[in-house]
Amino acid sequence: MTTPVLTSAIATTSTRQVNTSHAATAIIGLAAGGLFALGLWISGMNDPQTVLRFLTLDAAWNPALMWVMIGAIPVAMPFFWWAKQRQAKGQASLSGQPIQLPTRRDVDGRLILGAAMFGAGWGLSGICPAPALFDMMLFEPSAWIFGLTMLVGFWLATRLPG
Repeated sequence: MTTPVLTSAIATTSTRQVNTSHAATAIIGLAAGGLFALGLWISGMNDPQTVLRFLTLDAAWNPALMWVMIGAIPVAMPFFWWAKQRQAKGQASLSGQPIQLPTRRDVDGRLILGAAMFGAGWGLSGICPAPALFDMMLFEPSAWIFGLTMLVGFWLATRLPG
């Protein structure tokens, strides 16, 4: 049984040759997501208590999440710079797809509502989406509940104007 992602990754032309652009996009996405999930797991960010201890400023405060965020900035910055340079020159991504970096800079109600919902869900559960997906692979029941509510949130986001 194939999934939609796998199906698009191995889409073929009329001559039955693999469309390398779709396959490359899927492989790069899987590798990047897997590396991200591994980093979160190594840093303990899949443990809701680590996240909740960061969000409560009392004697049990745990700064681990702060160090993960601070550490992510110098890792991501050169790649964003590189992508912006390629986009400015009209070059494609490594998979051959056009580079689509965000261009909007305004703050609207939809952004504020989404950020508030994300923050409330994160603060109440101690789980954010990437570690939740990792925990779902480990068959953690709370992660599955979180994952289902996240899908409902995605569905609701498609229904909001803007």
